Amino acid sequence: MSDVLTLEQVCITDGGQTVIEADCTIAPGDVLTIMGPSGVGKSTLLAFVTGTLKRAFTATGRVLLDGADITALPPHRRQVGILYQDDILFPHMSVGQNLAFGMAPGGTRAERRAAVSAALAEIGLEGFAHRDPATLSGGQAARVQLLRVLLSQPRALLLDEAFSRLDTERRTQIRRLVFDMARDRDLPVLMVTHDAEDAKAAGGRIITLGD
Repeated sequence: MSDVLTLEQVCITDGGQTVIEADCTIAPGDVLTIMGPSGVGKSTLLAFVTGTLKRAFTATGRVLLDGADITALPPHRRQVGILYQDDILFPHMSVGQNLAFGMAPGGTRAERRAAVSAALAEIGLEGFAHRDPATLSGGQAARVQLLRVLLSQPRALLLDEAFSRLDTERRTQIRRLVFDMARDRDLPVLMVTHDAEDAKAAGGRIITLGD
């Protein structure tokens, strides 16, 4: 199933002051990039989409997935995946356990292990299921985090400065992997970044804030 992500007349305010506004539609497999410096409300917008907006903010407008209004749904029911810049792998779990944690319920233990193994092989990390996350390089950890998001079977993908902590070589590789896998799955992608190279690599439309 391919979905369209729509932000319909979204306006987020803080103490009566407008933080950010958005009114856009992202087709399956497309990337919309919102660029701007820190403090212009980029991550706040993503928090509204995921249902994790802090109570200090007031928001109007709607988030739609394939025409269905998900604005009032709790985060775990929105089917929106998000990839952050920080390493958020659970240190007390193996790589395989981290990936299984992100998977939808169902299936036997053997089937879930097989799905994890196949996913790791897809990104060049075959045999990494039993590895300690602390032993991973930055690029390997980024790939595992991407897999964990995708194994949750999201209908849309958000990127919150997802590549900013990687060195230049790894950043190029991980960007390509993220965009290729999102397009293969027909996911609409909303990316916020301050890096023009991220926007260039993504292709698609660019909205620049804070000029």
